[in-house]
Amino acid sequence: MARPIVLGNGEMHIGINCHGLVHDFYFPYVGLENHVAGKDIKHHVGVWVEGQLSWLDINADEWEITFSYPHKALIGRVSASNHKLGVILEFDDAVDAHQNTFMRNIHVVNTRESARDIRLFMHQAFAIGDSRSNTDTVQHLPNSQALLHYRGRRVFVVAGMHENNPFDQHSVGLFGIENHEGTYRDAEDGELSNGNVEHGRVDSTLRFRLQLAPHESGRVHYWIAAGTSLREALHIHRQVKRAGVDGRMEATRGWWQEWLQPGYRVLDRLEEKYRPPFLLSLMVIKSQIDKRGAVIASTDTTMLNYSRDAYGYCWPRDAAYVLWPLIRLGYTEEPLRFFEFARRVMHPSGYLMHKFRADGALGSSWHPYTHNGVVAPPIQEDETALTLFMFSQFYHMHREKYLLDDFYETLIKPMGDFLAEYIDETTHLPRPSYDLWEQYFLTTTYTTAVVYGALLAAAELAEFAQDPDSAVKWRTVADDIYNAAGKHLYNRERKSFYKGLITKKDGSIQKDDTIDTSSVFGSFMFGLFSAESPELKAAMATLLERFKQAPGTYGLPRYEEDEYHRIDRSIPGNWWFICSYWLAQYRVEEGNVEEAKKIIDWISQYSLSTGILSEQINPSDGRLLSVAPLTWSHAEYLATLLDMITEPSSKK
Repeated sequence: MARPIVLGNGEMHIGINCHGLVHDFYFPYVGLENHVAGKDIKHHVGVWVEGQLSWLDINADEWEITFSYPHKALIGRVSASNHKLGVILEFDDAVDAHQNTFMRNIHVVNTRESARDIRLFMHQAFAIGDSRSNTDTVQHLPNSQALLHYRGRRVFVVAGMHENNPFDQHSVGLFGIENHEGTYRDAEDGELSNGNVEHGRVDSTLRFRLQLAPHESGRVHYWIAAGTSLREALHIHRQVKRAGVDGRMEATRGWWQEWLQPGYRVLDRLEEKYRPPFLLSLMVIKSQIDKRGAVIASTDTTMLNYSRDAYGYCWPRDAAYVLWPLIRLGYTEEPLRFFEFARRVMHPSGYLMHKFRADGALGSSWHPYTHNGVVAPPIQEDETALTLFMFSQFYHMHREKYLLDDFYETLIKPMGDFLAEYIDETTHLPRPSYDLWEQYFLTTTYTTAVVYGALLAAAELAEFAQDPDSAVKWRTVADDIYNAAGKHLYNRERKSFYKGLITKKDGSIQKDDTIDTSSVFGSFMFGLFSAESPELKAAMATLLERFKQAPGTYGLPRYEEDEYHRIDRSIPGNWWFICSYWLAQYRVEEGNVEEAKKIIDWISQYSLSTGILSEQINPSDGRLLSVAPLTWSHAEYLATLLDMITEPSSKK
């Protein structure tokens, strides 16, 4: 289930699911410690009127729900209509930009001709610390007019107001253990049993009672204040009560308007239809970035319902691509924080590991240290190379001396030396590592291209840092890679690039002739093969012929027979948003902007109503697959639009 609405401030991140419910609740890191996370742990919303109770998810067939971002800020709108009950709920949802509060401004509308007693129920269920152990506590705080959920240093104060009055009833209890379904069941008769405290696997429900005349409406303001101590959470709670949700919403809207200014500066150069999704993609990207520097691939935890893990990690490669459009627009804080993060987590040998949690700890991995008898670090070398390459782009945007003073010896030189030394003596190409798709251990054309581009970028930085020895060393290795690529990486039989190769113990070279989209676009984007070279032109033609679609269709898979989330075996693989955007970027480089627009417009039909982009599309039925949002998809959308309004010579 995708997240049509995501909200965040760099510490608190909320994902609203397709029923309009809180389904992801991260704090105090984006992408780490999801206190809801799971199909059985979500916050229900229900309405009781005239003896009938309807929940947005349990009674989903009764509700018509739409989603939007109408405020030119990361403030989501959920509109839920129930014709059977004669009630409309309109939620304006936000995470406070200045403090850790999730807010819902709920407009309750009576659509009937008669006066009615409408009761709104807001339910909360936490697994605090992403823990499934039964050690949480919930308490009623009468003096604060709130409910308190806590476990250790994770504290949540839940409250709300209607016409300057707090919730009029509450319920605290257990769910998921000892035959308890949850306190939301207490609302079936329209009444709650109150209660003072419960511990274990606990949840709670609040009631707001509205007396509405015919076609009248009322507002309920609901919030959850989060802190790492009771004192902090209560302090934030009191601030919300004092300023009001409307006041906090307006302050948040203002903050987003200010943050979006670099985007607004290029907006008038885009066609009108691209402007709202351009701004939305900027905000989605920002919502996925932890304030300490980690760029999270996706905060959508739906995969946890079916798989071993989700995407709530920082892959340095994804992060580098995500930051590229921000760098081009002139943003400084987010790239700088990421480079500081990369420096903190970098291995002493100068490389970056597979992926990281938002707190900098190593993320889970399926990559071993031994690969068919070869002992090597379990890395994807392109992640180190891309981080180095993007730092170079960042430096060239600003040319600030402090950047080299701060990062050259501690990040650039270790990474440059690692890339220059991690070379196969037989082929003069980078040694094998895992490909960018995290599946195969070999020397890929894509990784070779990124390493080549990164070494040239590092050599230029070395000259600025007055380190001529490193500049010569890195540029020499890059030249060797360039010459070796022409010898080893082009497949003359298939007229395409090899996916990669590996040198065997006997010195022979085994080549993988799988047609991989990244091989073609990596060679193009990082200059390993000139866009005008016969090899690149032939490889592009082969790629498009191999993955040929119906006229007007521009979907591309990652590579031939890609099995990841594959449903239809008659198709070479699912379409990936990033691959189609790469094709659009290539068309822009060719000067064929109109074709690029066709690709962008074709892709747009597969976004959610709010503009949220997923990772994949099922070619058979157009259904979105895997996580949504995927941060990288939004970054490639931005990069493509920026390419369209930027002179080719200044893009790379």
